Formats: sequence, structure tokens, C-alpha cells
Amino acid sequence: MAESVYKVIELVGTSHESWEKAAAAVIEEASHHLRDLRVARIVEQDIHIEAGKPLTYRLKMELSFKYERTVEKVVEEESKKLAEAEWYG
Repeated sequence: MAESVYKVIELVGTSHESWEKAAAAVIEEASHHLRDLRVARIVEQDIHIEAGKPLTYRLKMELSFKYERTVEKVVEEESKKLAEAEWYG
């Protein structure tokens, strides 16, 4: 079996319904920008509370995907776009 290398990025997802939906939002969005998603790990969860507004479930996720040297630049650019996206709603 050939050795593999994976890149890990950290993303934040939100939902007004649940942490599960916040996690699904992260994976859904990342799948549009990155190939070969492998493992997701929740590293932090919290709930944003604001009077008169719905609760916002937030989670921070580490997401890994197979690292391919030939697409290194594309991955770096897409990772930056994801990091700059408005994950906090």
C-alpha cells in the first residue's frame, strides 16, 4: 500500500437548529471546494445566545483531505476562501 499524506484545516459551522446541522453545513460547503474529504473531528462546540433571537449552535471542526502536490496551490486558495467565508452567521 502506498503511503498517503493528508492536510487538516479548521472550519466553523453554525445552525439555528442543532450542532449536527452545523457540522453538516461545514462538510457540505467544504465538499464544494475540496476533493477527497476523509475525516472530520469536532474540536469545540458552543451556543451563541442573544436576547430576542434564536440560539445559534456553533462548532469548530478539523477536516482532513488527501494532500496532492499537483493541486497544492488550488487547495491553498480554496482553504483561504473557506476560512474567509462568514461561518458565524
